[in-house]
Amino acid sequence: MKITSIETLPVLVPIQPEFVIKGALGIHSESPFVLLRVHTDEGITGLGEVSCTPVWSGEDNVTSIHVIRNFLEPALKGEDPRDIERLTAKMRRAVFGHPFTKSGLEIAFWDILGKASGQPVYRLLGGAVRDRIPIKMSVSGASPERASQIAEWALAKGLSALKVKVGIEPQADIERVAAVRKVVGPKFRVGIDANGGWSVRVAIQCIRRIVEESNVFFAEQPVSAVNLDWLTEVRRNVSVPVMADESCNTPQDAIAIVRAGAADILSAYVGKGGGIGPARKVTAIAEAAGLTCTVGSNLELGVASAAMAHLAASSPGVGAEDFPCDILGPLGYAHDMLANPIEYRDGAVYVPQGPGLGVELDDKLIAKYRVT
Repeated sequence: MKITSIETLPVLVPIQPEFVIKGALGIHSESPFVLLRVHTDEGITGLGEVSCTPVWSGEDNVTSIHVIRNFLEPALKGEDPRDIERLTAKMRRAVFGHPFTKSGLEIAFWDILGKASGQPVYRLLGGAVRDRIPIKMSVSGASPERASQIAEWALAKGLSALKVKVGIEPQADIERVAAVRKVVGPKFRVGIDANGGWSVRVAIQCIRRIVEESNVFFAEQPVSAVNLDWLTEVRRNVSVPVMADESCNTPQDAIAIVRAGAADILSAYVGKGGGIGPARKVTAIAEAAGLTCTVGSNLELGVASAAMAHLAASSPGVGAEDFPCDILGPLGYAHDMLANPIEYRDGAVYVPQGPGLGVELDDKLIAKYRVT
Protein backbone atom coordinates (compact mmCIF):
# COMPACT_ATOMS: atom_id res chain seq x y z
CA MET A 1 0.00 0.00 0.00
CA LYS A 2 1.29 3.47 -0.94
CA ILE A 3 0.22 7.03 -0.19
CA THR A 4 -0.89 8.73 -3.42
CA SER A 5 -2.12 12.15 -2.23
CA ILE A 6 -3.24 14.19 0.77
CA GLU A 7 -6.50 16.12 0.53
CA THR A 8 -6.89 19.21 2.75
CA LEU A 9 -10.32 20.56 3.77
CA PRO A 10 -10.18 23.82 5.78
CA VAL A 11 -13.29 24.58 7.84
CA LEU A 12 -14.33 27.23 10.37
CA VAL A 13 -16.87 26.10 12.96
CA PRO A 14 -18.63 28.36 15.53
CA ILE A 15 -18.65 27.17 19.14
CA GLN A 16 -21.94 26.74 21.03
CA PRO A 17 -22.51 29.56 23.56
CA GLU A 18 -22.09 27.24 26.58
CA PHE A 19 -18.67 26.15 25.34
CA VAL A 20 -17.17 29.52 24.44
CA ILE A 21 -13.91 29.66 26.40
CA LYS A 22 -12.66 32.81 28.08
CA GLY A 23 -9.41 32.36 29.97
CA ALA A 24 -5.84 33.53 30.36
CA LEU A 25 -5.27 32.92 26.63
CA GLY A 26 -8.21 35.04 25.50
CA ILE A 27 -11.63 34.18 24.05
CA HIS A 28 -12.18 31.07 21.93
CA SER A 29 -15.57 31.43 20.15
CA GLU A 30 -14.92 29.73 16.80
CA SER A 31 -12.52 27.05 15.70
CA PRO A 32 -10.58 26.71 12.44
CA PHE A 33 -9.52 23.20 11.43
CA VAL A 34 -8.02 21.41 8.47
CA LEU A 35 -9.65 18.06 7.90
CA LEU A 36 -7.53 15.55 5.99
CA ARG A 37 -8.02 12.62 3.69
CA VAL A 38 -4.89 10.58 3.04
CA HIS A 39 -5.50 8.59 -0.15
CA THR A 40 -3.77 5.32 -1.04
CA ASP A 41 -3.33 3.20 -4.15
CA GLU A 42 -5.52 0.46 -2.61
CA GLY A 43 -8.56 2.69 -2.23
CA ILE A 44 -8.34 2.96 1.55
CA THR A 45 -8.59 6.55 2.80
CA GLY A 46 -7.42 7.71 6.21
CA LEU A 47 -9.05 10.63 8.02
CA GLY A 48 -7.14 13.23 10.01
CA GLU A 49 -7.77 16.58 11.70
CA VAL A 50 -5.53 19.56 12.43
CA SER A 51 -6.44 22.07 15.16
CA CYS A 52 -5.63 25.49 13.74
CA THR A 53 -6.40 28.01 16.51
CA PRO A 54 -3.06 29.87 16.65
CA VAL A 55 -3.26 30.96 20.30
CA TRP A 56 -3.57 27.30 21.29
CA SER A 57 -1.66 25.43 18.59
CA GLY A 58 0.64 28.04 17.04
CA GLU A 59 -0.65 26.90 13.65
CA ASP A 60 -3.40 28.25 11.40
CA ASN A 61 -5.07 26.61 8.42
CA VAL A 62 -2.98 28.51 5.85
CA THR A 63 0.25 27.44 7.55
CA SER A 64 -0.91 23.86 7.97
CA ILE A 65 -1.89 23.46 4.32
CA HIS A 66 1.37 25.09 3.20
CA VAL A 67 3.44 22.70 5.33
CA ILE A 68 1.52 19.67 4.06
CA ARG A 69 1.71 20.61 0.39
CA ASN A 70 5.32 21.77 0.30
CA PHE A 71 7.07 19.58 2.86
CA LEU A 72 5.08 16.67 4.25
CA GLU A 73 3.19 15.39 1.20
CA PRO A 74 6.39 15.24 -0.93
CA ALA A 75 8.11 13.34 1.88
CA LEU A 76 5.21 10.90 2.33
CA LYS A 77 4.02 10.13 -1.22
CA GLY A 78 4.90 6.59 -2.20
CA GLU A 79 5.34 5.50 1.42
CA ASP A 80 3.34 2.77 3.15
CA PRO A 81 1.05 4.61 5.65
CA ARG A 82 0.97 1.58 7.93
CA ASP A 83 4.61 2.17 8.89
CA ILE A 84 3.51 4.78 11.42
CA GLU A 85 6.63 5.05 13.59
CA ARG A 86 8.89 5.35 10.57
CA LEU A 87 6.69 8.00 8.95
CA THR A 88 6.47 9.92 12.23
CA ALA A 89 10.26 10.13 12.23
CA LYS A 90 10.28 11.08 8.55
CA MET A 91 7.85 13.94 9.18
CA ARG A 92 10.05 15.14 12.02
CA ARG A 93 13.01 15.30 9.62
CA ALA A 94 11.00 16.92 6.81
CA VAL A 95 10.13 20.11 8.70
CA PHE A 96 10.73 21.47 12.19
CA GLY A 97 7.77 21.97 14.54
CA HIS A 98 4.11 22.00 13.43
CA PRO A 99 3.05 19.17 15.78
CA PHE A 100 -0.69 19.66 15.22
CA THR A 101 -0.28 19.33 11.45
CA LYS A 102 1.85 16.23 11.86
CA SER A 103 -0.67 14.87 14.34
CA GLY A 104 -3.46 15.18 11.76
CA LEU A 105 -1.49 13.01 9.36
CA GLU A 106 -0.44 10.52 12.03
CA ILE A 107 -4.08 10.08 13.03
CA ALA A 108 -4.91 9.33 9.39
CA PHE A 109 -2.19 6.66 9.27
CA TRP A 110 -3.77 4.89 12.26
CA ASP A 111 -7.15 5.10 10.54
CA ILE A 112 -5.68 3.45 7.44
CA LEU A 113 -3.97 0.74 9.48
CA GLY A 114 -7.21 -0.05 11.28
CA LYS A 115 -9.26 -0.12 8.09
CA ALA A 116 -6.68 -2.32 6.36
CA SER A 117 -6.66 -4.81 9.25
CA GLY A 118 -10.38 -4.61 10.01
CA GLN A 119 -9.72 -3.52 13.61
CA PRO A 120 -10.54 -0.39 15.62
CA VAL A 121 -7.50 1.66 16.60
CA TYR A 122 -7.83 0.91 20.32
CA ARG A 123 -7.28 -2.80 19.60
CA LEU A 124 -4.14 -1.98 17.62
CA LEU A 125 -2.93 -0.10 20.71
CA GLY A 126 -3.35 -3.17 22.90
CA GLY A 127 -7.07 -3.43 23.50
CA ALA A 128 -9.54 -1.73 25.80
CA VAL A 129 -8.87 -1.07 29.47
CA ARG A 130 -12.24 0.72 29.78
CA ASP A 131 -15.43 0.79 27.73
CA ARG A 132 -16.52 4.28 28.75
CA ILE A 133 -14.39 7.39 29.26
CA PRO A 134 -15.63 9.88 31.88
CA ILE A 135 -15.36 13.47 30.69
CA LYS A 136 -15.39 16.95 32.21
CA MET A 137 -16.46 20.29 30.77
CA SER A 138 -14.67 23.64 30.92
CA VAL A 139 -16.58 26.54 32.42
CA SER A 140 -15.50 29.78 30.79
CA GLY A 141 -13.71 32.52 32.69
CA ALA A 142 -16.84 34.65 32.56
CA SER A 143 -18.77 36.48 35.26
CA PRO A 144 -19.97 34.41 38.22
CA GLU A 145 -23.52 34.70 36.89
CA ARG A 146 -22.60 33.36 33.47
CA ALA A 147 -20.40 30.64 34.98
CA SER A 148 -23.38 29.55 37.09
CA GLN A 149 -25.57 29.30 33.99
CA ILE A 150 -22.96 27.15 32.21
CA ALA A 151 -22.71 24.88 35.26
CA GLU A 152 -26.49 24.48 35.31
CA TRP A 153 -26.43 23.57 31.61
CA ALA A 154 -23.71 20.95 32.26
CA LEU A 155 -25.73 19.40 35.08
CA ALA A 156 -28.77 19.16 32.82
CA LYS A 157 -26.63 17.35 30.23
CA GLY A 158 -25.62 14.71 32.76
CA LEU A 159 -21.96 15.69 33.11
CA SER A 160 -20.38 14.66 36.40
CA ALA A 161 -17.23 16.83 36.48
CA LEU A 162 -16.25 20.40 35.57
CA LYS A 163 -13.17 22.58 35.50
CA VAL A 164 -13.42 26.33 35.87
CA LYS A 165 -11.16 28.69 33.94
CA VAL A 166 -9.13 30.93 36.27
CA GLY A 167 -5.81 32.78 35.99
CA ILE A 168 -7.45 36.01 34.83
CA GLU A 169 -7.94 38.19 37.96
CA PRO A 170 -7.50 36.59 41.39
CA GLN A 171 -10.60 37.84 43.20
CA ALA A 172 -12.82 37.29 40.17
CA ASP A 173 -11.32 33.80 39.78
CA ILE A 174 -12.21 32.93 43.37
CA GLU A 175 -15.75 34.27 43.00
CA ARG A 176 -16.28 32.37 39.73
CA VAL A 177 -15.32 29.03 41.28
CA ALA A 178 -17.50 29.73 44.31
CA ALA A 179 -20.47 30.48 42.06
CA VAL A 180 -20.04 27.18 40.23
CA ARG A 181 -19.68 25.28 43.49
CA LYS A 182 -22.93 26.79 44.76
CA VAL A 183 -24.76 25.52 41.68
CA VAL A 184 -23.37 21.97 41.58
CA GLY A 185 -23.36 21.24 45.32
CA PRO A 186 -20.64 20.03 47.69
CA LYS A 187 -20.02 16.53 46.28
CA PHE A 188 -19.75 17.33 42.57
CA ARG A 189 -16.16 17.25 41.25
CA VAL A 190 -14.86 20.69 40.30
CA GLY A 191 -11.30 21.50 39.19
CA ILE A 192 -9.61 24.72 38.10
CA ASP A 193 -7.51 25.55 35.03
CA ALA A 194 -5.36 28.70 34.97
CA ASN A 195 -3.73 28.10 31.56
CA GLY A 196 -0.49 29.42 33.09
CA GLY A 197 -2.07 32.75 33.99
CA TRP A 198 -0.91 33.11 37.60
CA SER A 199 2.48 33.94 39.08
CA VAL A 200 3.88 31.46 41.62
CA ARG A 201 2.88 33.63 44.57
CA VAL A 202 -0.62 34.31 43.30
CA ALA A 203 -1.12 30.66 42.31
CA ILE A 204 -0.28 29.40 45.78
CA GLN A 205 -2.48 32.00 47.47
CA CYS A 206 -5.45 31.50 45.13
CA ILE A 207 -5.33 27.70 45.13
CA ARG A 208 -5.19 27.58 48.92
CA ARG A 209 -8.17 29.89 49.22
CA ILE A 210 -10.20 28.16 46.49
CA VAL A 211 -9.56 24.76 48.07
CA GLU A 212 -10.67 26.05 51.45
CA GLU A 213 -13.78 27.81 50.18
CA SER A 214 -14.83 25.70 47.18
CA ASN A 215 -13.23 22.27 47.59
CA VAL A 216 -11.65 21.72 44.16
CA PHE A 217 -10.00 18.41 43.33
CA PHE A 218 -7.15 19.53 41.05
CA ALA A 219 -5.35 22.64 39.77
CA GLU A 220 -4.34 22.60 36.11
CA GLN A 221 -1.30 24.55 34.85
CA PRO A 222 -1.40 27.25 37.53
CA VAL A 223 1.76 28.98 36.23
CA SER A 224 3.45 29.60 32.91
CA ALA A 225 5.22 26.73 31.15
CA VAL A 226 8.37 28.79 30.55
CA ASN A 227 9.97 27.62 33.83
CA LEU A 228 9.27 24.14 35.19
CA ASP A 229 10.64 25.14 38.62
CA TRP A 230 7.63 27.41 39.04
CA LEU A 231 5.25 24.45 38.68
CA THR A 232 7.33 22.45 41.15
CA GLU A 233 7.17 25.29 43.68
CA VAL A 234 3.39 25.50 43.45
CA ARG A 235 3.00 21.75 43.83
CA ARG A 236 5.10 21.80 47.01
CA ASN A 237 2.89 24.44 48.56
CA VAL A 238 -0.69 23.37 47.80
CA SER A 239 -2.80 20.47 49.04
CA VAL A 240 -4.49 19.38 45.80
CA PRO A 241 -3.03 17.50 42.83
CA VAL A 242 -1.37 19.72 40.23
CA MET A 243 -1.84 18.97 36.54
CA ALA A 244 0.73 19.85 33.87
CA ASP A 245 -0.88 20.88 30.58
CA GLU A 246 0.99 23.57 28.66
CA SER A 247 4.18 22.23 30.30
CA CYS A 248 3.60 18.75 28.84
CA ASN A 249 3.72 18.55 25.05
CA THR A 250 6.10 15.66 24.32
CA PRO A 251 7.42 12.50 25.96
CA GLN A 252 10.60 14.46 26.72
CA ASP A 253 8.52 17.06 28.58
CA ALA A 254 6.86 14.26 30.54
CA ILE A 255 10.26 12.92 31.64
CA ALA A 256 11.37 16.39 32.73
CA ILE A 257 8.18 16.87 34.78
CA VAL A 258 8.68 13.52 36.50
CA ARG A 259 12.30 14.33 37.35
CA ALA A 260 11.38 17.76 38.71
CA GLY A 261 8.49 16.48 40.79
CA ALA A 262 6.43 19.21 39.13
CA ALA A 263 3.02 17.55 38.78
CA ASP A 264 0.74 14.75 39.93
CA ILE A 265 -1.18 14.52 36.64
CA LEU A 266 -0.06 14.90 33.03
CA SER A 267 -2.43 16.13 30.34
CA ALA A 268 -1.71 14.01 27.28
CA TYR A 269 -2.73 15.60 23.97
CA VAL A 270 -2.97 13.83 20.63
CA GLY A 271 -2.37 17.16 18.89
CA LYS A 272 0.41 18.79 20.91
CA GLY A 273 2.94 15.98 20.65
CA GLY A 274 2.39 14.95 17.04
CA GLY A 275 -0.18 12.16 17.22
CA ILE A 276 -1.59 9.13 18.98
CA GLY A 277 1.82 7.43 19.26
CA PRO A 278 3.62 10.28 21.06
CA ALA A 279 0.60 10.84 23.35
CA ARG A 280 0.60 7.14 24.18
CA LYS A 281 4.28 7.45 25.19
CA VAL A 282 3.38 10.30 27.57
CA THR A 283 0.79 8.09 29.26
CA ALA A 284 3.32 5.25 29.56
CA ILE A 285 5.87 7.57 31.19
CA ALA A 286 3.27 8.72 33.71
CA GLU A 287 2.28 5.13 34.46
CA ALA A 288 5.90 4.05 34.92
CA ALA A 289 6.55 7.01 37.25
CA GLY A 290 3.52 6.30 39.44
CA LEU A 291 1.63 9.33 38.16
CA THR A 292 -1.52 9.44 36.08
CA CYS A 293 -2.86 11.19 32.97
CA THR A 294 -5.94 12.78 31.64
CA VAL A 295 -6.53 13.44 27.93
CA GLY A 296 -6.56 17.17 27.19
CA SER A 297 -8.42 19.02 24.48
CA ASN A 298 -8.91 22.34 22.73
CA LEU A 299 -12.40 21.46 21.47
CA GLU A 300 -11.51 19.16 18.59
CA LEU A 301 -14.04 18.03 16.00
CA GLY A 302 -15.16 14.45 15.58
CA VAL A 303 -12.12 12.93 13.85
CA ALA A 304 -9.56 14.02 16.44
CA SER A 305 -12.03 13.35 19.27
CA ALA A 306 -12.34 9.78 18.02
CA ALA A 307 -8.55 9.47 18.05
CA MET A 308 -8.49 10.79 21.64
CA ALA A 309 -11.16 8.28 22.65
CA HIS A 310 -9.14 5.38 21.21
CA LEU A 311 -6.10 6.61 23.17
CA ALA A 312 -8.01 6.90 26.44
CA ALA A 313 -9.79 3.58 25.99
CA SER A 314 -6.54 1.66 25.51
CA SER A 315 -4.12 3.40 27.90
CA PRO A 316 -3.80 2.20 31.52
CA GLY A 317 -1.76 5.33 32.21
CA VAL A 318 -4.91 7.43 31.67
CA GLY A 319 -6.75 7.74 34.98
CA ALA A 320 -10.06 8.88 33.51
CA GLU A 321 -12.07 7.58 36.44
CA ASP A 322 -10.18 9.82 38.88
CA PHE A 323 -9.47 12.73 36.53
CA PRO A 324 -12.05 12.76 33.71
CA CYS A 325 -10.86 13.57 30.21
CA ASP A 326 -11.58 16.63 28.08
CA ILE A 327 -12.86 14.64 25.08
CA LEU A 328 -15.93 16.83 24.67
CA GLY A 329 -15.28 18.84 21.50
CA PRO A 330 -18.23 17.42 19.50
CA LEU A 331 -20.60 18.62 22.23
CA GLY A 332 -19.30 22.15 21.71
CA TYR A 333 -20.43 22.46 18.08
CA ALA A 334 -23.76 22.20 16.30
CA HIS A 335 -22.00 19.84 13.87
CA ASP A 336 -18.78 17.85 14.28
CA MET A 337 -18.38 17.08 10.53
CA LEU A 338 -19.19 13.37 11.00
CA ALA A 339 -21.81 11.31 9.21
CA ASN A 340 -22.55 9.48 12.48
CA PRO A 341 -21.72 11.41 15.67
CA ILE A 342 -19.63 9.92 18.46
CA GLU A 343 -21.75 8.58 21.32
CA TYR A 344 -21.96 10.67 24.51
CA ARG A 345 -24.15 9.72 27.46
CA ASP A 346 -24.16 9.71 31.25
CA GLY A 347 -21.13 11.99 31.49
CA ALA A 348 -18.92 9.79 29.31
CA VAL A 349 -17.77 9.27 25.73
CA TYR A 350 -17.81 5.83 24.14
CA VAL A 351 -15.07 4.80 21.75
CA PRO A 352 -16.25 4.12 18.15
CA GLN A 353 -16.22 0.41 17.32
CA GLY A 354 -15.73 0.37 13.54
CA PRO A 355 -12.42 -0.31 11.77
CA GLY A 356 -9.80 2.40 12.14
CA LEU A 357 -11.12 5.47 13.93
CA GLY A 358 -14.65 4.22 13.31
CA VAL A 359 -15.91 7.53 11.90
CA GLU A 360 -16.58 9.01 8.47
CA LEU A 361 -16.86 12.61 7.28
CA ASP A 362 -20.09 14.23 6.13
CA ASP A 363 -19.35 16.01 2.85
CA LYS A 364 -22.46 18.22 3.09
CA LEU A 365 -21.38 19.57 6.47
CA ILE A 366 -17.86 20.15 5.20
CA ALA A 367 -19.25 22.16 2.30
CA LYS A 368 -21.32 24.25 4.71
CA TYR A 369 -18.37 25.22 6.91
CA ARG A 370 -15.55 25.16 4.37
CA VAL A 371 -13.36 28.26 3.97
CA THR A 372 -10.80 29.18 1.32
